[in-house]
Amino acid sequence: MEEEVEEVWIEGEESAKAMLERVLRERPLLLLLPPLHRVPLRFGNVVELLGPSPSAKTHILIQAAVSCILPKEWNGVTYGGLEHLVMFIDLDCRFDVLRLSQSLRHRIMEANGSRVGAMWEQKDADFFNNSKEGPCIEYDKELFDACMRRFLYVRCYDSSEFLATLKTLHYQLRKEREKHGVDVHFLMIDSIGAFYWIDRASTSLAVMGNNR
Repeated sequence: MEEEVEEVWIEGEESAKAMLERVLRERPLLLLLPPLHRVPLRFGNVVELLGPSPSAKTHILIQAAVSCILPKEWNGVTYGGLEHLVMFIDLDCRFDVLRLSQSLRHRIMEANGSRVGAMWEQKDADFFNNSKEGPCIEYDKELFDACMRRFLYVRCYDSSEFLATLKTLHYQLRKEREKHGVDVHFLMIDSIGAFYWIDRASTSLAVMGNNR
């Protein structure tokens, strides 16, 4: 199949208009929140976020993840999401899922024009199990659960676990695609620079143990 596509491309039987339509259909632009909205991202692109510890790199990844797992539309309300999977590989082992859930709930309520903004700062159980708030909260919970199922979290404690994850990544992505019916649009790797210090500390402890 790939050879046939290559032969058609080499023969030059595709017009510029047809080529642009095909490329935009196969690799559409990913519309994200600021500051990533300035980068014309497409599927297959690799982006590295650099900065000191308090420069909100993880926060940017969370906002991008929320935009991906939200649906484009839900029960007549436009959310502008991609409705696809996100795989988040945490190498720092400090990812706070509460931050993700709060950002997701905030985006849902913002799209609904809800005025109960103070509620999404409460505990999850108190927020979703309060039957006095009526059907609007139950509706938000259903959408919230559907979105959270699209967020795939992987934690690696050292470089050997990270390497094992990368080796089995193709199989994992295929399995998740079959399970959810959609592809993983974002593969996020957080705090990859921290592995130098983790491995160095592990090596030092091993050497000390051998000396003893």
